[in-house]
Amino acid sequence: MIAWILVGGRLVDSPLLQALPRPALVVAADGGARHAALLTMWGLSTPVDAWVGDFDSSAGVFLDAPREVHPAAKDETDAELAIRVARERGATELVLLGAFGGRFDHALALALLAVRLTERDGQRVTLTSGDEWGWPLTPASPLSLAVAPGATLSVLAVSDLRGLSLSGVRWPLANADIPLGSGWTVSNEVQGGPVTASLRGGRALVTVLPTLPD
Repeated sequence: MIAWILVGGRLVDSPLLQALPRPALVVAADGGARHAALLTMWGLSTPVDAWVGDFDSSAGVFLDAPREVHPAAKDETDAELAIRVARERGATELVLLGAFGGRFDHALALALLAVRLTERDGQRVTLTSGDEWGWPLTPASPLSLAVAPGATLSVLAVSDLRGLSLSGVRWPLANADIPLGSGWTVSNEVQGGPVTASLRGGRALVTVLPTLPD
């Protein structure tokens, strides 16, 4: 079951956003609820099933959805709470809308959480702001992505990587070892056809900046 999680970063319309499979469940994390109006304007209207958080960043947002209110002093971000609600309601695939372009600490924490969910639980997770996309890559979760030629693709090593193989790009790799934080795998170029990525060890985040029409 696909769940959309509305979080507080940037969200712009794009052909890839329009092509997303429609969700069975939508959960808004505090100020991420403002994206609901944008989705409606872009013809992606879908009811929000739960609105979760401490509501410290949703001033001026009006949304007809059941609220789950948490104290500001808590051990999880609002995005984590929203993800937990979605998983408790049976979500097997998460799409985090608004994942990029907000506060750096929140965006990085969300990306690392996505990697952890994929690595530990096998959870399928997509991060997107409409114009930027990301997917966790672990040894147990290789990727095969349909990406248009010309897109910029990076493999961000969030640990030391062993045996990274990458195809469908200008600079492919076969069984390469990449150190944590290396720039070696940043700003590759998609050549067309499916992009495949796999690892023998470690964890990474694959990001894509598609070439968008003017």
